[in-house]
Amino acid sequence: MKNRLREVRRERGLNQADLAETIEVSRQTIIAIEADKYDPSMPIAYRLAAYFDLAVEDLFFNPWKGH
Repeated sequence: MKNRLREVRRERGLNQADLAETIEVSRQTIIAIEADKYDPSMPIAYRLAAYFDLAVEDLFFNPWKGH
């Protein structure tokens, strides 16, 4: 699943470690999500979207839907 996590995180001036701590995941999880190596569980996707005040669909999207 493609995502805008790195872009949004950088726009907000956050580093990976601070974001990971805030949403209670490891820094390695954030790295893997940003690199498209790991699709987050629904709870993690919702926590990330809520933290950035975005809809899940605005943060994560299916590249096959022509987004």
